[in-house]
Amino acid sequence: MSANAGDKTTGGFSEQERAAMKERTAELKKEAGRGRGGKKAAEELDVLSKIAEMAASDRAVAERIHAIVTTTAPELSPKLWYGQPAYARKGKVVCFFRSGQVDKEPYSTFGFTTEANLDDGSGLWPTSYAVTELSDQAENTITTLVQRAIG
Repeated sequence: MSANAGDKTTGGFSEQERAAMKERTAELKKEAGRGRGGKKAAEELDVLSKIAEMAASDRAVAERIHAIVTTTAPELSPKLWYGQPAYARKGKVVCFFRSGQVDKEPYSTFGFTTEANLDDGSGLWPTSYAVTELSDQAENTITTLVQRAIG
């Protein structure tokens, strides 16, 4: 779903999507207080909290990327990496989002680590992208790259 799909949007998500995120945050808080699965829930809650702290433009992009990655690759676990949202397989970060405002850069970055399976043998493959907003085409590109990265 694109950032402007659904009902009235606020910073990238519809009111319905924001309500679902609030419900998920409440679930994660409950899970984080329990022993089993608590660490994973706490790490995802940390990521959502970090995203919520971002400036509106970065937050909108980070929210969409979070939704794309967690939907496309549910086997990746959200966690903070260098204080920013990242997504790991078996504890090793595969992809990440860096806020441009936090890094004092003119754009945010979505990137991949060496854990991503993007090397196609051509000698040239993507490792990071500058992101200022997410068009439908950009969302499709990220989805495709995340699918390749975990393949």
